[in-house]
Amino acid sequence: MRRGVLALLVLTGCELAPAPAEDAGVEGVPDAGPVDAGHKADACAATFGTAFTNAFGRADGTVTAVVPPAWQCPLPNGDHLVIQVSIDGGVQRLVVNLQSSFGDPNVRFRTLTAPLPSPVYEEGWHPGLALDYPSLGLHSDAGWEPLSLEQVAARVYDAIPLGAPLSVYSTSSGGAYAASAHLIHRNGRQNDGAIIVDPLGANPTWLFFHFANQAF
Repeated sequence: MRRGVLALLVLTGCELAPAPAEDAGVEGVPDAGPVDAGHKADACAATFGTAFTNAFGRADGTVTAVVPPAWQCPLPNGDHLVIQVSIDGGVQRLVVNLQSSFGDPNVRFRTLTAPLPSPVYEEGWHPGLALDYPSLGLHSDAGWEPLSLEQVAARVYDAIPLGAPLSVYSTSSGGAYAASAHLIHRNGRQNDGAIIVDPLGANPTWLFFHFANQAF
């Protein structure tokens, strides 16, 4: 894959400044070059649902496409990976930021095997939940890999199977942006984003993300 434009999320310390463009649910700037995305983006949707409300919550749905940065699906983005999931008859977008916009650009990435917390998996959008990395035993001082945009995009792309259930802790603006959720990384204040692969299985795999200037 080619490196995309700088990420649109601006971080200040451990907290997040207001997030423009894709992290607010609007399409970002596509990279001009080709990427080798493989089959997981081939069935990407052109129209989207309206399941998300203005809240932090968990999206439970079935994966219909995994769209790497700059792949030319509708609403392309140069530095985010988009997971499309089927929820309540529509396709929703889960938008994963893969690069910091200043300082060290590399995302810190790690995985963990752990059960899905309550509520049990059920297709839909579940607002009003909470997730905090330290409560899962995760801290920024150990166990994380610093990965480039291309490296972390490949890890996430490879980890998510098509046609399978997926759970994603994320934030949506709702309203006009009810098709998309974002901030799928460390945010603090019990609103940390994460991806859970095989949430119905005996050993779900969690994917976690944070940025170099975040300490927790």
